[in-house]
Amino acid sequence: MNATDVKETEFDAVVVGAGPGGEVAAGRLADAGLSVAIVEADKVGGECSYYACIPSKALLRPGELLVEARRVPGVAEAVTGPVDVDAVLRRRDDLVGRGEDGGLHDDGQLPWLEEHGITLFRGRGRLVGDRRVAVGDTVLRARRAVILAGGTRAALPPIDGLADARPWTNREATTARAVPGSLIVVGGGVVGVEMSQAYRSLGAAVTLVAGGRGLLPREEGFVGEQVGESLAEQGVELRVGRQAVSVRRDGEQVTVVLDDGARLHADEVLVAAGRVPQSAELGLAKVGVDTDGFVKVDDRMRVPGLDWLYVIGDLNGRALFTHMAKYQAAVAAADILGSGIAVEHLADGPGAPRVIFTEPQVASVGHTAASAREAGLRVRVVDVPTDGNAGGAFTRATRGTARFVIDEDAGVLVGATITGTGVAEMLQAATIAIVGEVPVRRLRHAVPAFPTRSELWLHLFDALGV
Repeated sequence: MNATDVKETEFDAVVVGAGPGGEVAAGRLADAGLSVAIVEADKVGGECSYYACIPSKALLRPGELLVEARRVPGVAEAVTGPVDVDAVLRRRDDLVGRGEDGGLHDDGQLPWLEEHGITLFRGRGRLVGDRRVAVGDTVLRARRAVILAGGTRAALPPIDGLADARPWTNREATTARAVPGSLIVVGGGVVGVEMSQAYRSLGAAVTLVAGGRGLLPREEGFVGEQVGESLAEQGVELRVGRQAVSVRRDGEQVTVVLDDGARLHADEVLVAAGRVPQSAELGLAKVGVDTDGFVKVDDRMRVPGLDWLYVIGDLNGRALFTHMAKYQAAVAAADILGSGIAVEHLADGPGAPRVIFTEPQVASVGHTAASAREAGLRVRVVDVPTDGNAGGAFTRATRGTARFVIDEDAGVLVGATITGTGVAEMLQAATIAIVGEVPVRRLRHAVPAFPTRSELWLHLFDALGV
């Protein structure tokens, strides 16, 4: 239901931001019998549905399947020709709801709100006082709580000429109507490596420029090395350790100058330099929260000193992942309803599971070896080959490494990083072990089936002598 004529109205809860986190929070509160308003300035479904997770994986998956098929004897001979680019883009468009007019539409998301009795307000929401949110000329009063789920936007670094060169961000990269002949990617993080692989698989000549920290610097060191080797094998030109110092667009061509004087030319430039929170226009100063960055919250997702204000998802900076936004939404909703979810020390922040959908895939949860030591833990690190088992022989997967980080004093797993083909689905076992703080000696009795790649766990147990 739309509320366009109401100037002032009251609800039990007001949620600002209708991305995955906002939807989960609103749905849980509405299902519990509360009256709920949700405010969205762009599209119901948020960044993930239209410009990030969903379209990026739609662009990556066809090339990934093609690479896998070409590794398997008997199947490789049946695979001829490149990816059908037009078919890939059509499938992407179906998933993100692109209409015949070429625009992205959230019509398919609206019935869910109606079924749950959630009132949608279109516009940019901002706090104008305690428990009060303005949307245009309308003021929404929240009897119990306001939840901010405003998310983040792509950062645009202060590179000379960049802003005027019409650069792509993740939004343009994931929704492009055609594949450019050539693409320069600036940034070696998740968006940078995923989009480099995706566009290379679709036929673009791709150059990836990664700064001094290299590729995927937040992960274990071997991750960036393996992903970089694979990208190079796929034909991506890597400029690792270099910085872009200027960008110019001349007609249909973009020139990027690097700090070593190299001049790169392409049809488009994609800037993948991180995210910044969309907090500046939320009116936080009106309620005494003076911030233009991530908003600090406690373990219940509440803003300290304001028991009615909750901030979930990317906006609080704890873990910038869709699945963690949903988790935090459940935590906040439970707190508002008085039921409460026990928040464990590894259920959020450093304990968040994460997947990078390159070839090889990177699946991680919990600490890296370095972050565990920085946290003061006495750790043991065990590395085993991901496919050093019978299951790997059948998949003909890429080389990969599984690293386990064990807290020797507690006798539990505190981190795991797995690289290899299709390892994303292997991550949940490690997540359960870490969040559940299952003793490694108890894990020994969780026997992996033969012949599956999950037998990599046996190598861990053998190394530990359990």
